[in-house]
Amino acid sequence: MTLDRLRPVAELVLDPMVAAADRVGLTPNGVSVIAFGFAVAAAVGFYVATPLGYVLGGLCVLANGWLDLLDGALARTQNTDSLGGDLLDHVLDRYADIVLVVGLAAGIARYDLGLLAVTGVLMTSYLGTQIQAVGLGREYGGLVGRADRLALIGIAAVVAAIVPESLGPLSVVGWLLVFFAIIGHFTALQRFWGAWGDLD
Repeated sequence: MTLDRLRPVAELVLDPMVAAADRVGLTPNGVSVIAFGFAVAAAVGFYVATPLGYVLGGLCVLANGWLDLLDGALARTQNTDSLGGDLLDHVLDRYADIVLVVGLAAGIARYDLGLLAVTGVLMTSYLGTQIQAVGLGREYGGLVGRADRLALIGIAAVVAAIVPESLGPLSVVGWLLVFFAIIGHFTALQRFWGAWGDLD
């Protein structure tokens, strides 16, 4: 169900953006840094926690997701893909994941939920790269991958702007953090057991 499996399809529609980025002289590493900047801007919007902040934050999350695809496609077009660029991309993605969850949690002052959610998110991503490190290839599977998380954050941000009141004991953002906490750890374990079986 993960949207990460649609990555090759999404990259097909990136061609005009890749051509434009190449024309203006952007580098893949530069795009990665810009993508991270959008994640930070989104986190600020979520921290402000106003309807406008949530909408702008959601748009910044969308920009972060597209730019995250663009940097790799641009590297292949420019024939500049490298281990250093891959490392930078992964590090900035993880920091982006952290600032987005922290921004959401800070906006509703639920740092407990933020801690549970961010550990789930990080363990999901960690298992993806650790599975690659043991020679099984990059793992994007499981219930919720990074593309799914970004899509859910964007959707929840728009809903939070429209429905600011709580839904039961938690707000829309609070429920999203609970979801990330539960599903993040479940997805990490799902990836672990799948890889463990492949190692036999």
